Amino acid sequence: MISTAKAASSAILERDGRFLLVLRRNPPSADMYAFPGGRAEPGETPEQTALREFHEETGIPARNPRLFSSYDLKTHAADGSVSSHFLLSVFRVDADPDAVAEAADDAAALGWYTVEEIRQLPVPQSVLECAERLEQDRFQADST
Repeated sequence: MISTAKAASSAILERDGRFLLVLRRNPPSADMYAFPGGRAEPGETPEQTALREFHEETGIPARNPRLFSSYDLKTHAADGSVSSHFLLSVFRVDADPDAVAEAADDAAALGWYTVEEIRQLPVPQSVLECAERLEQDRFQADST
């Protein structure tokens, strides 16, 4: 069976080397920490989805979405069939530095985590890849 991919977006907000992650309440990443995000609504651009989902899950209005990475994510059932299929656009976003995040919508909890802490959490591989890449980019920029 051919799966139809659904559009989804997530947003990365970083402050002082820490990334804002939410603990997902619902599948496909239930009980895992991830960047705030979710499925696109009809007619939304990936950027609009990222900003809307970020605000819904954290209470923080984000701005200036910049595409950082994209993923073709498939989850397989025990019989090998595809149970979910998302084309995920990951954006870096900005927000007011004094804005306080509060878990809402699909987020059971949230927190600010370093890459080292993220390595110890249950996270989708895409989240760890993005955080490690951003940390590496920061170290390279600091060493030049």
